[in-house]
Amino acid sequence: DGIMREFVLEKIKTIGDAYMAVAGAPVSRHDHAVQAAQAALRLLDAMNTLEVTFPKELGDQSMLAALPEINVRIGLHCGSAAAGVVGETKFLYDLWGDAVNTASRMESHGEPGKIHISHDFAKELLMERNQLLMDNGEWLMEDIDTSSSVTINYSPRTINHLPLTIISRGEMEIKGKGMMKTYFLERLDGNG
Repeated sequence: DGIMREFVLEKIKTIGDAYMAVAGAPVSRHDHAVQAAQAALRLLDAMNTLEVTFPKELGDQSMLAALPEINVRIGLHCGSAAAGVVGETKFLYDLWGDAVNTASRMESHGEPGKIHISHDFAKELLMERNQLLMDNGEWLMEDIDTSSSVTINYSPRTINHLPLTIISRGEMEIKGKGMMKTYFLERLDGNG
């Protein structure tokens, strides 16, 4: 929750082991993709340094050694969504729509310890800052200007002072979505 507040993302809810947040709602932001990317990277940092402890007064601590490694998969997508208060007694602010479903699919088709992003999210990052680092020096980005394919050559830059790179996963079958181009978002130093 603290990381979401730091990057001005709105926590929507937790469902089981899933945590859903949104950038750019309920208040629109021009830099929503950058904020979401930064929050995702910070969340990976927090998970990489997470120490699970239990108060000694709860008794036997031997169960800590039996806990499995905790990994997270993060999925990011952007697009239109509907939001509102649901219910008459136990009010719930919720978010739904194809963009929400696609972000969920990015998470579920991702890998532990990785940030899996859609092609649309990658384009939004590029358009927000007009700078995006690619792996291997070039990346073919379709429909950036909504007219044709563009090849982007890069020199090292940062997005909001945070060096990022996009690593293509190619096209993959995404449940309920069909074939999609997807990518992993990482720091340039390769530490997730």
